[in-house]
Order: sequence, then structure tokens, then C-alpha cells
Amino acid sequence: MSTSNKITTEHNAKVVVLDFINALNAEDFDLARQQLKDDMTFKGVMGERNGADVYVEDMKKIKFKYDVKKVFVDQEEVCLWYDINMGAKTIFSCGWYKLVDEKIQSFQVIFDPRPIL
Repeated sequence: MSTSNKITTEHNAKVVVLDFINALNAEDFDLARQQLKDDMTFKGVMGERNGADVYVEDMKKIKFKYDVKKVFVDQEEVCLWYDINMGAKTIFSCGWYKLVDEKIQSFQVIFDPRPIL
């Protein structure tokens, strides 16, 4: 991959993931859904979701808010360090997003769950 293609790919991946996070924060779930592949997968500390529609329906119910602290990009992978406001608690977390064709194919979120258990 040429340097200019790598830069463009990384820029696009970063924009897609940040658009996704910003849409969730704004409760614009249609825009958030547009950033996801139909068959996307999510793995988190408290469970897993298969399929973009299933994931978005869950997000409509819980309405987490994200405060991004740092973004790392490596081609079509984006890693975010962020605070997730879960209502009663805000938890420092890490999300690892993998994109295919400029849409999120999968992501994993890790954090210490003890404060919410």
C-alpha cells in the first residue's frame, strides 16, 4: 500500500469511528447504524451482540455517552480510549474497531466492570 493510500485509509477509518461515536452521543441512531456493516459483531465485558440492528436497538435503550480521550489508527483499525458515561457511573474504557469497506465490521470494548457490579 502506498503512503498516500495508507493515509487516506487511516483518515477514513478514523472519521467513520468518530462519526459513529458522535452519532451515539447525539442519539442519532440512524446515523450510527449507517457506520456499521449489517453483520457486525460486538464483544464487551458484559456480553456480545451479533448484527448491526441488534446492537443499535440496545444502544437506543441504554444511551451511553462517550468522551474520547485518545485515538490511535492503523490502516483499517481504530483504537479509542474513552470515558463511557453509563448513567450512574462513568468508566474509563478502551474500544478496538475493525473496519471493512469503510464500515465498522467488529469492535471490542474492555474496562474494569467492578464499579458497575
